[in-house]
Amino acid sequence: MHLQPAARASHRGAATEALRSTSSDTRMVPNQTNLLDEKVANVLGDFTEWLTRYGETSRDHQTFFAGATGQAAKALYYRHKLLGTAAVAPMIFFEAFLPSARRLFHHPTRFPIADAHYAMGFAFLFQVTNDDAYLQKAIHFLNELKKSRSPGFAEYCWGYPYDWVTRNGMIRSQTPLITSTPYAYEAFLQVTELLESEDGGRRTEDRNEDLLAQYKQIIQSIARHAAIDIKDFRTSENATSCSYTPYDGGGVINAAAYRSFLLTSASQVFSNDDYWKTAERNLNFVLENQNADGSWFYAVDGVRDFVDHYHTCFVMKALAKIHTLTSHEATLKALSKGVNYYLTNLFDEDGLPKAFSKAPRLTVYKRELYDCAECINLCLLLRGRFPQLETTLETVVEGILKDWIKPDGSFRSRRLHVGWDNVPMHRWGQSQMFRALAFHLREAREASSDKSRATSVPVHQLSTLNS
Repeated sequence: MHLQPAARASHRGAATEALRSTSSDTRMVPNQTNLLDEKVANVLGDFTEWLTRYGETSRDHQTFFAGATGQAAKALYYRHKLLGTAAVAPMIFFEAFLPSARRLFHHPTRFPIADAHYAMGFAFLFQVTNDDAYLQKAIHFLNELKKSRSPGFAEYCWGYPYDWVTRNGMIRSQTPLITSTPYAYEAFLQVTELLESEDGGRRTEDRNEDLLAQYKQIIQSIARHAAIDIKDFRTSENATSCSYTPYDGGGVINAAAYRSFLLTSASQVFSNDDYWKTAERNLNFVLENQNADGSWFYAVDGVRDFVDHYHTCFVMKALAKIHTLTSHEATLKALSKGVNYYLTNLFDEDGLPKAFSKAPRLTVYKRELYDCAECINLCLLLRGRFPQLETTLETVVEGILKDWIKPDGSFRSRRLHVGWDNVPMHRWGQSQMFRALAFHLREAREASSDKSRATSVPVHQLSTLNS
């Protein structure tokens, strides 16, 4: 279906009403969860309207350090701690007490990782409502991803749209990251399978075979990038770490987890055993470096030994997906230990996520949206295997609905020690929470309308296959 420009605004409104109307159908939702799902549907409808008004670029968590001034200050901090602390102090002050000062440091930017999350979120809403307007929104964000791929590489891949100063040096803008590219892979694969499905073909008035062929080529290209451009580093007889970009050394746990999931999925999508061989060695690296208490440090370099919420979620989400695809026994054991650590150490007394169990530094915030979004995603993926996560899921979703929704329909970004950071950041929480709640709503609808939902969901989604 192709909307004419004059009709788009009115159709967006109709699509939002279609989403909200699903919340009033009590036949589709168990009684005890009906009210919660109704609230989620309304929040998603409001957010969709906000996104249309606000636009698809934003400032970001890294905005203070994305421009020349912030980059110089951060680089000095890594070279000379005392002088560098003085240089970054104004940015840290603004981050803690005046987040809107980001506008003084860098311009709004489009973030590929956010586009991937929005594409997946709108694809979920298409499944909930059967409204093609949501599928067209997903396709729109995939089109943006095609435009924003990293230049200079034969294969499709994505990075950040700014120079990123790290303790190991500068990562230049558009350098592909193995922590970003898998989201684009999932987004293209999710929409491709929707377009290919019988229902998708029936719902879509103009099923574009050229578009399908193009998406399949992009998915294949992403897999080749992950297999070839990202490098391996042997860490034991059966394990390898992988690079974060095509140019650096290995050692980052979540990077290996991301790559292992992508190549595990691609090994089955494309019947490629070589992809699985590479994925398995990266998987073994993650498993071998799980701490005795069930946690994972950020890296194995002896320096970045912090344990935080969303990186823990990244690792366990990848393991959950891999286990669903492979029934890998050691992976399930690692998840069991990881869940125990996660629930014991990464939540406050109120049952909501806290940023660190072992922090590398003082933080200027109490809680952030990104942690909550990844918690929801993880609980949805694992609650069938670990039922104790059901309570966590409900607590976090209710907490978001209670305190984190702004009057304009967007989400708060951070709860500071004093007040809130209300700057909308597409990459740093807005898109992830939108996708997480859309995923949650899709799960609720399918659970109530089809007890055997696992047989009708694309395999790569993994979230409903809870064996």
